[in-house]
Amino acid sequence: MIYHILTYLRKLFDIPGAGMFNFISFRAALAMIFSLTVALFVGKRIIKMLQRRQIGDEIRDLGIEGQMSKKGTPTMGGIIILLSILIPVLLFARLDNVYLLLMITTTVWLGLIGLIDDYIKVFRKNKKGLSGKAKIIGQIGLGIIVGSVLFLNDGVVVREKVKPGTPGAQVTTVGDRTIWSIESKSTITTLPLFKNNEFNYNMLMPGKGKTKQVGGWIIFVLATILIITAVSNGANLTDGIDGLLTGISIVIGTTLGIFAYLSGNIIYADYLNIMYIPSTGELVVFIAAFIGALIGFLWYNSYPAQVFMGDTGSLALGGIIAVFAIIIRKELLIPVLCGIFFVESLSVIAQVTYFKYTKKRYGTGKRIFKMTPLHHHYQKQGNAGIDARIQKPLQPIPESKITVRFWIIAILLAVITVVTLKVR
Repeated sequence: MIYHILTYLRKLFDIPGAGMFNFISFRAALAMIFSLTVALFVGKRIIKMLQRRQIGDEIRDLGIEGQMSKKGTPTMGGIIILLSILIPVLLFARLDNVYLLLMITTTVWLGLIGLIDDYIKVFRKNKKGLSGKAKIIGQIGLGIIVGSVLFLNDGVVVREKVKPGTPGAQVTTVGDRTIWSIESKSTITTLPLFKNNEFNYNMLMPGKGKTKQVGGWIIFVLATILIITAVSNGANLTDGIDGLLTGISIVIGTTLGIFAYLSGNIIYADYLNIMYIPSTGELVVFIAAFIGALIGFLWYNSYPAQVFMGDTGSLALGGIIAVFAIIIRKELLIPVLCGIFFVESLSVIAQVTYFKYTKKRYGTGKRIFKMTPLHHHYQKQGNAGIDARIQKPLQPIPESKITVRFWIIAILLAVITVVTLKVR
């Protein structure tokens, strides 16, 4: 909003310093500072409001040491994250950018689904919250919107390198190098570990010409639905102990921000030999606000947490990460970058499947883990059993140590994700 106002006013008046708003890095820095400030100061007031209204989390006794001491901690704190993202983005970003509008839509859409879920749990006293079916329908709806916009909007293009002299190609000079490229509507995406580092969804379709192209977009939309649903639910499952999802999302967001900046800059994209996607540089402003909001929220969400984000925050965070990765064509890197989400989800699927199988076959259900999602397994790891070396009861792993170790793994996965782009 400020960018558009200053752009208009600069036509009428000479405003000192207004030109700084043309630089994405400057607006991204402002967005991060502002989002952090909103999260710290507005967040404090929201927490007090939640406490006054007794919007506390109904903690179930899962046999985890220190767990019941969290009973009554305010939930629905995801409102803090959403406001801290949206306010700076609306102020400092270019609102005529299709990618940015998709990110705003994703934030509001999944934030509302999570808010409804938390409302049912807190005010209707229904521990199940919004039905799983309703959540899936909402996530599928968002996937259809995102995939369709990326397919139909003329502003969504990728810049593919072509041979010198190709008719209709754009010529860009970078130092002593000349880049010949052409903009096209394409279902091409980044494929790690392979020589050309790219994969086109239409390769999965038979035929030629327009039929193959449209078929590729249909597969792309289906992949978008699958990715948004999987990552959003994976983030929701990961949000189980203080600061865990918040810290992991900061690491993932930072990595995606680096990719967006590089992919949106033709000089860096050419130098690193990665896909150049025009206009995605504006997403750096969004992801800066995302990171700032999470850092500010972590101030209150770190152990011992003063507030929980609830589904209002967790569903939105997962969706934001998924859609952002899809827009910058890095969705095939998600299994590595969001490896913790993947493993948390896999632990739940494996536990339920094995329990049902053993119950049907042997009459008694057996478990692979002490408890799922996986972070709860480590919380309960020392709650039973004897250390054979010293013949003393095993000590539970402190919650804060589990959180930090998961953060370290998230950082390692982020580094591996970046490295995969150059290992071909």
